[in-house]
Amino acid sequence: MNERFYLLKIQLLDIELAIWRRFVVPASITLDRLHDVIQIVMGWTDSHLHEFTIGNKRYTEYPESKEDGLVCGRYRLGYLIKQKGRTFRYLYDFGDSWEHELVLEESRYFNPEMRTELAYFEGERACPPEDVGGIPGYFEFLSTLKYPRNEEHESYMEWSGGDYDSEQFDSESINWELMKYLRWSRDRYQNWGGVE
Repeated sequence: MNERFYLLKIQLLDIELAIWRRFVVPASITLDRLHDVIQIVMGWTDSHLHEFTIGNKRYTEYPESKEDGLVCGRYRLGYLIKQKGRTFRYLYDFGDSWEHELVLEESRYFNPEMRTELAYFEGERACPPEDVGGIPGYFEFLSTLKYPRNEEHESYMEWSGGDYDSEQFDSESINWELMKYLRWSRDRYQNWGGVE
């Protein structure tokens, strides 16, 4: 692989016990695909809109005008972010407003054992459940789970699938999911269109 790689760290903001991940992507990744990778490494379900903020520009999937942002699929990360230590923002779910900060920890990452374009290395704590109500709702959710006598405890347990633990997440499956994503999103020789 002659590709240049970026080592990134992403952290969910405004939560005291940090929820973060460290992962590698090609510098040439488009922002729409970076969104896909973030969804996998963080544990989100890609159920909501998102945007990146780099400098004073916003990049999103379907901007209705230039004031609403730029089309994220048209921009590659390596053209927008070049310097080690540079930070930028990722907002997921405009209702719950999950704000993340990404840091470019290494702009020329090299690991001779890395055999793929995407790799997850480490992280801490589970991502909040989708549609929990942002940070205030998340704290209420965690508080309710701690106290089985709380009248909402049973319904919250049922809503979250019965086994939510903010300290644990399935880090083993992240690289597997990234491999599946690479396989599914690879370039094809032919489009879906008819016979030529």
